[in-house]
Amino acid sequence: MKAFLKTEDLYKLYLNSSQKITTDTRKIEPGSIFFALKGKNFDANKFAINAINEGCSYAIVDDVSLFNGSTIFVVENVLSALQNLAKFHRQQLKIPFIGITGSNGKTTHKELIYAVLSKKFNAFATNGNLNNHIGVPLSILQINKKHEIAIIEMGANHQGEIALLSSICSPDFGLITNIGKAHLEGFGGEEGIRKGKGELYQHLKSKNGKIFINGNDKILLELSGEVEKIYYGENETFDVYGQLIKNSEFVEFKWNQKGNSLKNRPLIKTHLFGYYNFINVLCAACIGNYFEVEDHLINDALNEYIPDMNRSQVKVTKNNSLILDAYNANPTSISLAIEHFVKQPFKNKTIILGDMFELGIYSENEHKNILNKLKKIKEVKLILIGENFHALKDHYSDFLFFKKIEDAETHLHNHKILNGYILIKGSRAIHLEKLVDFL
Repeated sequence: MKAFLKTEDLYKLYLNSSQKITTDTRKIEPGSIFFALKGKNFDANKFAINAINEGCSYAIVDDVSLFNGSTIFVVENVLSALQNLAKFHRQQLKIPFIGITGSNGKTTHKELIYAVLSKKFNAFATNGNLNNHIGVPLSILQINKKHEIAIIEMGANHQGEIALLSSICSPDFGLITNIGKAHLEGFGGEEGIRKGKGELYQHLKSKNGKIFINGNDKILLELSGEVEKIYYGENETFDVYGQLIKNSEFVEFKWNQKGNSLKNRPLIKTHLFGYYNFINVLCAACIGNYFEVEDHLINDALNEYIPDMNRSQVKVTKNNSLILDAYNANPTSISLAIEHFVKQPFKNKTIILGDMFELGIYSENEHKNILNKLKKIKEVKLILIGENFHALKDHYSDFLFFKKIEDAETHLHNHKILNGYILIKGSRAIHLEKLVDFL
């Protein structure tokens, strides 16, 4: 039997391949290393030879029959080899790593922090949503010697996952955005979520790291224990504090370091909506301040940042104004979005919600909770889309329910909304962004 390739030797191949990694033969870069990952319904070992023929320098497999000793090498488990390679590479990097997790807003936080830190540093941030047990290693392996600071997003849907990801990326600083009702099924309830997300704090405690924390969030404060903290929030005793000045449509706010007045500070006019995004931008200001980004550069970054990918996007069509937040949804994020939306002083408001997923045994009750919340709202048109909401339609006769997105498209085509202000929020598998063309 051929010897398994050691991590140190795999690292030499990685460096020889200009640090280029691929796991998909449809996206091969010449000279890269192909990692033949396996899943429930696929085995990429079958594509190793093709990967070499298509231009990869090396292929890493766990099918010993493919070994040739020159371009195809064998490891015991390809996923573990990828994770160990990323961990080894991380150990060679002597730059600050910031790890981000939380139930809501991870990607928005990451992008805001990246925007701020990029004003001073050659910063790296997780690309897209590469935030799981495969994505985090792939992200780390994109970091090179030119980078000066790294921001790594870490997602999880069960306990133990953040601990694993933290062991791979070994952050020096951490941020838990919040604790909400996301992935209830995998975590086994709200207490499971607290424990799972809190694994980041446990890691930082073990290596004497620091956390950036919303000092107004009692749950996070309770979780954080004795880990060294850098505070942000709405109290002037925090390291960075701020005040929300305007919250109709876009967030406008001021911030300063603790003990200093807000009176003569410039007004930051963001392209984000909702109180929760005020907290997000305040967090980014705090992190920029800690790493000594000049105040005016922090302000520029927050003024300039424009959300994309269906996250908190404000779109104006020829007929309506839309708040498109259809990248993802869970009971907490939907509740917050509704609460903000109904407070806005606009007329002719419509709320369009899509199903929430990964709730398991909690699904029916959580969808009912949202419907009951909506029932208390007056003078707002309500449209619900997806099988989970549709299954409850008999109890909410004042709402419009559609099992499929196509049914909603047909309705909106035949019953146009004009001069309206519309919130669109749901899990991305519902594809609510398709409705934009009908609004």
